[in-house]
Amino acid sequence: MKSYFSDQELACTCCGTYHFEPEFLYILNVIRQECGFALPVTSGYRCNRHPLEARKKAANKPYGAHNRGVAVDIGVSHERAHRLLEVAVAQGIPRIGVAQKGLSRFIHLDIDPSLPTPTIWSY
Repeated sequence: MKSYFSDQELACTCCGTYHFEPEFLYILNVIRQECGFALPVTSGYRCNRHPLEARKKAANKPYGAHNRGVAVDIGVSHERAHRLLEVAVAQGIPRIGVAQKGLSRFIHLDIDPSLPTPTIWSY
């Protein structure tokens, strides 16, 4: 299967480290192919020092799915967000976060088995 995502766009934005689970990357590529449009990654892997992960650690919370290489945030809105949700659910993505207000609109997808599944939430 064609890879629609580069290591660079999935790497940590604070240090450039790439750690992405192959199973999740395969599912993302299937989703991208079925959607038929680009899925711009706004957040992929996050190392322990990434500001969002560091805040979790400071609050004595566990690192999130991004830190385990099984989560991605995709910058989509409106009809593309709707289509992405349809395809993600059909592909069995068990954890979905929806941010569709204001300027920062995205859909979070993850397959972290250590977190409650299935679930959906809004930001």
